[in-house]
Amino acid sequence: MFVADNSLKSVKHYFNDRLKPVFSDREIRMMFQLCAEKRLHITPADLLLSDQIRMSESDLLFFRSVVKRLLNHEPFQYIHGETEFYGLILKTDARALIPRPETEELVDWIVKSQYADMQKIVDVCSGSGCIALALKQQFPQAAVTGIDVSQAALSLSVENAALNQLDVRFEQWDILSRDPETEENTMDIIVSNPPYVKENEKTGIQEHVLEHEPHIALFVSDDSPLIFYDTITSFASRALKPGGWLYFEINEQYGAEMVELLKKYGFEQVELKQDLQEKDRMVRGQKPA
Repeated sequence: MFVADNSLKSVKHYFNDRLKPVFSDREIRMMFQLCAEKRLHITPADLLLSDQIRMSESDLLFFRSVVKRLLNHEPFQYIHGETEFYGLILKTDARALIPRPETEELVDWIVKSQYADMQKIVDVCSGSGCIALALKQQFPQAAVTGIDVSQAALSLSVENAALNQLDVRFEQWDILSRDPETEENTMDIIVSNPPYVKENEKTGIQEHVLEHEPHIALFVSDDSPLIFYDTITSFASRALKPGGWLYFEINEQYGAEMVELLKKYGFEQVELKQDLQEKDRMVRGQKPA
């Protein structure tokens, strides 16, 4: 037996001892708490008083499996199967990137800009659907569409829409090949968090990301790092209604270049915004009215 006995206390010690060479104490506590809450239906408050709970053999194997997968660099969000994003609970697995806090900041920027009477929003490279779904929750009157080239990611986003009971349409589309079928001058907001990590940056990527998250959603060629941004900005210059807004999450290295790109396509009020880590992470521009 890999634990002294089948008490929750023994499992907690096992979880901590095996993972402390890799994770911080805070991360270990958080992961154990979430696993216990989901598997054993123990609230965080009750967890502190539940050391003597006896666990079944299947429960013990569950926690051992979690530890093995974490030590194999699998992201905890994939193991846990869900994550929170801007107040939503989203399913997470290897079909799409795990939603990041920086992307929540992008959504928050849009929400706090308090756009009135929005009717149409398009999320390009929608992945798990996190941006599209969060915006639909905040702007229920708007018709929201998410597009992505990956059918696997789209299947996950459809599941997330059903899970949160949000009416968002998801479509398969390769934005680099041709524009989505939308009427010109009709969109209120186009937003995108496209692939933006250069191939030569792979050496700086954490193992759990590099080994498990979909590379199609992460990497772009070193020769054309802004290819998605150029293509989407060109599309937005036609599809947005006058006065409509384009929002991007960006590679921190290209803040100045992104400002110039939006201006090249005629966007006004172009603004570069830093994330909470003080890195250039977002940019927006308005189509002339």
